Amino acid sequence: MEEYFRIESDFLGEKKIDKDAYYGIQTLRAKENFSITNTDISLFPGFLAALAKVKKSCAIANHKLGDLTDLQKDAIINACNEIIDGKLHDQFIVDPIQGGAGTSTNMNMNEVLANRALEILGYERSRYDIIHPNNHINMSQSTNDVYPTAIRVALFDNIYKLKDSLRFLRDSFSHKGEEFEHILKMGRTQLQDAVPMTLGQEFKSFAVMIDNDISKLKECQNLIKKVNLGATAIGTGINTKPKYQDIVMSALVEVTGTDYVSASDLIEATQDTSAFVHFSGVLKSIVIKVSKICNDLRLLSSGPRAGFNEINLPKMQPGSSIMPGKVNPVIPEVVNQVAFEVIGADTTISAASEAGQLQLNVFEPIIAYKLFNSINIMRRAFTTLASKCITGITANEHICKEHILNSVTLITCLNPILGYEKSSAIAKEALVTNKRVYDVILEKKIFTKEELDNLLKPENMVHNHIKCEGE
Repeated sequence: MEEYFRIESDFLGEKKIDKDAYYGIQTLRAKENFSITNTDISLFPGFLAALAKVKKSCAIANHKLGDLTDLQKDAIINACNEIIDGKLHDQFIVDPIQGGAGTSTNMNMNEVLANRALEILGYERSRYDIIHPNNHINMSQSTNDVYPTAIRVALFDNIYKLKDSLRFLRDSFSHKGEEFEHILKMGRTQLQDAVPMTLGQEFKSFAVMIDNDISKLKECQNLIKKVNLGATAIGTGINTKPKYQDIVMSALVEVTGTDYVSASDLIEATQDTSAFVHFSGVLKSIVIKVSKICNDLRLLSSGPRAGFNEINLPKMQPGSSIMPGKVNPVIPEVVNQVAFEVIGADTTISAASEAGQLQLNVFEPIIAYKLFNSINIMRRAFTTLASKCITGITANEHICKEHILNSVTLITCLNPILGYEKSSAIAKEALVTNKRVYDVILEKKIFTKEELDNLLKPENMVHNHIKCEGE
């Protein structure tokens, strides 16, 4: 059986490594130590690509400084490019939640890159005298600067995807706003009848709410472009040459195509995770807003016989194992649950950031895990909400109109014409006699039917410029 393994050693001893594996002994130890989420870091391919981009930038800088040969540099860069392109991701087997401030993830990348670079050069894996995971791949680096830098690079790229899903959702609401702009309905405050509006205005307001959040994400991108690459262990840049930081930052900008900048104080930047806390807060704000919208959709579609029933959500699946014909608002419900998850993740991230001590926050793995997971489920939830729910919503125009005519607060719209005292008397009579305000007004011959219908047109009802015909 020995032919199926190779032996690697560290200061703790020896381990048998699958001969076909690109990872090495430190990765295997981490795999054995951390079995928390029952997943591995390949769950986040964008993060692996980001970390490979950071490693590529470091290799370029070390070569320019004369510390890597041309052959070593080319082999390492080729290996990095393969991971950036999505190859070898099955070799990243450590759990995303891990002790050691991300060292296991960093070493998993170092070992995979070293062994793949050796293979590119024609050597067997584990020939670390030629290319070593620490001496060459991790040269001029520490987990404490490359790991948080990679988190920021991955978040920056993922924000674009999140913004795309939000734009899709925004546009879906906007299109429905245009479709429903002629439908008059009752607005509500505190779940009580308020004043009329159009269904189009209601849906357009959802679009505006989401559009505001898209701009907040752009602000987050600018915030996370400040990185501590070159800080190494605690921010002093130990084990780097004087020009290394400037060279590696230039390389990072070139490799990523993004204008990342170096933090002004690397000691501060190495311990400070406030940018992640801020970003998490924005994610929480977004899902709270979308979840509130989903609550509204569930209310507006409630019934259909004993609820609001102003809109119809697409019927996606039977809603009960015991009640025939019941259909539930399952798409808004699943988005609500995504919101609960992201809100909880924000609490975790806040606690993890606060728990950092002295020159390093060792809890960045849980911060990264929660941020990446939140973005992923938010993107899927928003796309699902738009494609499987919003685009298929229809309106029950006649029910919206009946709610208007049956509401006593309809009199509010005529207040500027009739005055408060006369309007109050009409409202009181409608309540006592259980009649519609509309019918009371006609019975009292305050307006003719033609005049009243004209006053109650959508263009007159939803603005504050009502006036009687002829006045």
